[in-house]
Amino acid sequence: MAKEHSFDISAKIDMQNFKNAINLVDREVSNRYDFKGTTYEVTFNEKAKTLVLIASSDNKLDALKDIVIAKFLKQGLSSKVLDELKVEDSSGGNRKATFKVVDYIETKEAKKITAEIKKMKLKVNAQIEGDTIRVKGAKLDDLQKVMKMVREGEWDAPLVFENMR
Repeated sequence: MAKEHSFDISAKIDMQNFKNAINLVDREVSNRYDFKGTTYEVTFNEKAKTLVLIASSDNKLDALKDIVIAKFLKQGLSSKVLDELKVEDSSGGNRKATFKVVDYIETKEAKKITAEIKKMKLKVNAQIEGDTIRVKGAKLDDLQKVMKMVREGEWDAPLVFENMR
């Protein structure tokens, strides 16, 4: 049995599930009655890590965003994966919403998470390593308490627990 156990907290997303969700959105919207005869577009730019939604009105844009989030949740992704950058007018009287795909933990938030872990006064050590937080401890129970506390907290990034050893 290992003397020290650890796990990582990160915000990595499964890109295959992300792309599957986008494909499911396109398929559902093409079959929906309220979108018949209207313009809509769902575009994902993998290099720039942006998602662009275009619809004929604000109501349709909100409905399209709701469909995207519902498909993300069904694929096991968090709704926090998308960060809305801007909503603007597009050509042809359409509305365009641009979202940034969040797959990292910002440094400020990582420091906040490690501070919360230290406040628990458990015998664990939390270190920021790049865009992940490594939590080490001798007892698995302590690590599970840390996981529970982090899950229950309100964070901006879509946190994922991985590499439990």
